[in-house]
Amino acid sequence: MSGNLTYPNQLEIKPYAGRTLSAIVRVPGSKSLTNRALVLAALGSWGCKLSNALRSEDTEVMVDCLRRLGFDIRTDWVNSVIDISLDPAGDFIPAAKADLFVGNSGTTVRFLTAMLALGNGVYRLDGVPRMRERPIQDLLDGLRQLNVDVLSESGNGCPPVVVRSSGLSGGHVRIRGDVSSQFLSGLLLVLPCAEGDTTIDIVGPLVSKPYVEMTLAMLHQFGLEAQETVTGSYYVPGKQIHKVESYTIEPDASAASYFWAAAAILGGRVTVSDLTDHSLQGDVRFVEVLQQMGCRVEYCGTGITVHGGPLRGIDVDMNAISDTVMTLAAVAGFADGPTHIRNVAHIRHKETDRIAALATELRRLGAGVEEYPDGLTITPQPLHGAEVETYNDHRMAMSLALIGVRVPGVLIKNPGCVAKTYPGFWEDLHRLLGDLVNA
Repeated sequence: MSGNLTYPNQLEIKPYAGRTLSAIVRVPGSKSLTNRALVLAALGSWGCKLSNALRSEDTEVMVDCLRRLGFDIRTDWVNSVIDISLDPAGDFIPAAKADLFVGNSGTTVRFLTAMLALGNGVYRLDGVPRMRERPIQDLLDGLRQLNVDVLSESGNGCPPVVVRSSGLSGGHVRIRGDVSSQFLSGLLLVLPCAEGDTTIDIVGPLVSKPYVEMTLAMLHQFGLEAQETVTGSYYVPGKQIHKVESYTIEPDASAASYFWAAAAILGGRVTVSDLTDHSLQGDVRFVEVLQQMGCRVEYCGTGITVHGGPLRGIDVDMNAISDTVMTLAAVAGFADGPTHIRNVAHIRHKETDRIAALATELRRLGAGVEEYPDGLTITPQPLHGAEVETYNDHRMAMSLALIGVRVPGVLIKNPGCVAKTYPGFWEDLHRLLGDLVNA
């Protein structure tokens, strides 16, 4: 288990019975930023020190895969530091052959599949059974347009993936964007190292665009050029060289959403420190959704504070911040009136089918739920305790635990699944709210 933590088979969440909630919280580094930074640092022209890096299952599998590819990576998890040492005269991918295990990390499999196109060798990527159901065909199609020999081993458009590479030349790519933005981000991270320039055209709508904007911002911070054109395409010059000796990871905005939501549910105030409205992460906009529901949001240079208030149901397009859909669903159970969440069909392809899983578990807790192909409507009804399934999905566990801060008898099954992105979540929830979590 990440961080050598152990977890019981289930956790009972006790309703908060303390004084009016007032707290300052610091969440760990962003998983999305950590895995992007690892790729960019590994492709740099020298070494790089990453500070405030997240230790979690997703980042540990990325580090392990990079080591298997021949990169010299030292981790100081106590101080949240990762050091990457490089041979400036070496190849982009030191190893000519590797068999990589990516767990259930979507960023790892998609970013590394693109990264391995820069190598000279044969590489195979595989993961847990759920990973073998998660789509990657759109990325494979894009790489093939760049003359990379890459395939889905089972032929179903999902991992295992085999990459036979001999370098990346650049060119012109047309790629779909309606399943995952990670396909585009994966290409953007590696194309600055291609031999030639590349233009990427997006076919259809692009989901979770703030994550692409995050990728572009990080490329610029690492001294690399890539841009969205006025026509909506992306242009990346090739043969770029970058040397960034240190980079600090922002706190995770998706993780912060759970504590802002606690303020909304309990009517108190919670400040998440070191996250501001200038964050690279689109998920800081979750506070704007809470504001629509009736909360007051306060911004300052050292953090963002949510003040809870009477909640009202809303109709909201969550496509851009879809990792916070489940957090909103928990809050919606305490609102006055229904909440309609729409335009998030792509979250059916995450760690689990998150729309179906949410509908099932919210009904188990007493909420009224209508499920649609691209979202759901949650109608508040008297909630009650229940054993909640998590589907081995970290966000199901963390979000549905929020219902237990007001409703007695909520038991979270397989609470250890939070290790995927936030191993210390239960300890941080305990510190925030007191004796809420019982094994």
